[in-house]
Amino acid sequence: MKHFFTFLTLLFLSQWTIAQQNTNLVFFSEQGQQFYIILNGIQQNPNPETNVRVTNLIQPYYKVKVKFTDGMTPDIDKTLNFNPGTETTYSIKSNNKGEIVLRWMSEVPIAQAPRPIAGQNVIVYHDTPLSTTVTQTTVISNTTSNPGTSEQMNVGINVNDPMMGGTGANINMNVNVSETGMNTQTQSTTTTYSTTTTTTSGNVGTVQTGGTVGTVQNGYVMPGYNGNVGCNGYPMSESRFNEVVKSIEAKSFDDSKLTMAKQVINTNCMTSAQVKRLMLLFSFEDTRLDLAKYAYGYTYDIGNYYQLNDAFTFESSIDELNAYTSGFTR
Repeated sequence: MKHFFTFLTLLFLSQWTIAQQNTNLVFFSEQGQQFYIILNGIQQNPNPETNVRVTNLIQPYYKVKVKFTDGMTPDIDKTLNFNPGTETTYSIKSNNKGEIVLRWMSEVPIAQAPRPIAGQNVIVYHDTPLSTTVTQTTVISNTTSNPGTSEQMNVGINVNDPMMGGTGANINMNVNVSETGMNTQTQSTTTTYSTTTTTTSGNVGTVQTGGTVGTVQNGYVMPGYNGNVGCNGYPMSESRFNEVVKSIEAKSFDDSKLTMAKQVINTNCMTSAQVKRLMLLFSFEDTRLDLAKYAYGYTYDIGNYYQLNDAFTFESSIDELNAYTSGFTR
């Protein structure tokens, strides 16, 4: 009986550990339709995309809606079940009946997940709605032409396009023609909608302003650092990082340590100093080099990445890392 209860306890602990692992979901359209991903009723990407990766998912299943923006493709509603600690990819494609459907494509452990590809929008999962701000700009201009006839004419024009997500405009024009000439006064009020996405984990934000999309920092500036920035957002706190180091050190084999290190890196923004400390947990040069390459895309102060050179024994490793970072594309 004692052995039976011990077995049940170990089984429970193993299942609990699996449940705590983060999961990534990738959605892409084979035919190039742009879409929004809505998980459990919360829109994830602020702008329509053709390829979206959502990270840091902690539940084993989610209600997903794929909402298309072409005005013709019906939305897709589906419940997705997936294995924790994996990155699962779904394709949006046409079936044999010509219907647009969501299909499972592949699944890999988080530690083996590929880097984000060009054109892929990476979103850290958030369970709060997107926030929207509105700014208005008013421009008034006056034009006087040569004298004309003595006729008088008043013309009023109103145009209103208040659609959210784009640019709305309210235009009022008054034209007065008299014997002294024509005076035209045009008042144009342009309303620009800017959508800002923030994440609950404080890692990544995406901003659209005036039609331009880019990734920006969520308010973090590293003291004394003015170089190039890699990952956006707040790097892992030192207290949390120290806990991670202890957990990795507790592993008996380098393979297990490397897998865990990559899992942590894959879901966090790091500093160059933190990456170097992780490298020094490994004895083999090849493993350190592998980790340094993997962590580059998840490091905040990439201008300090040269500091990692001290963790290598051979110049060839330094040269290989330098070649990798020089050709790195996000």
